[in-house]
Amino acid sequence: MKLTEQIRADLTESMKARDALRTSTLRMLQAAIQNEQIDKGRELSDDEVLVVLQRGVKQRQDSIEQYTKGNRPELAEKERSEMALLQTYLPAQMPDEELESAVRQVIVDVGASSKKDSGRVMKEMMARFRGRVDGKKVQEIVGRLLP
Repeated sequence: MKLTEQIRADLTESMKARDALRTSTLRMLQAAIQNEQIDKGRELSDDEVLVVLQRGVKQRQDSIEQYTKGNRPELAEKERSEMALLQTYLPAQMPDEELESAVRQVIVDVGASSKKDSGRVMKEMMARFRGRVDGKKVQEIVGRLLP
């Protein structure tokens, strides 16, 4: 089953179960996917849907940070719940130890020797492990490993 079909089925199920939070979150996700389809003029592949999902998770992380700073814990908690729901559709994130060894391997593969080469390392990492790694973590590890 394609990811878009799974999301649609889960939306229908949540509406039948009268789960308001899940329904509203999935409706927002489906709207974001449809907007992306309109922009591209075609159906999205599962990889492209994953990009939309990751964008939604990142937006919620930013919102949580802002609500926490603004002393609005109830809104931050709602965003956390939405983020947790969106993350169920994403592939499992790579553990930190495995991520660091993968970065070391990519550094060797692309022949990176200084911080000037970090862009090539980042590009290769994100291409190889799309959806399984967080760009900020990769950037931090690359910065730490390259002199």
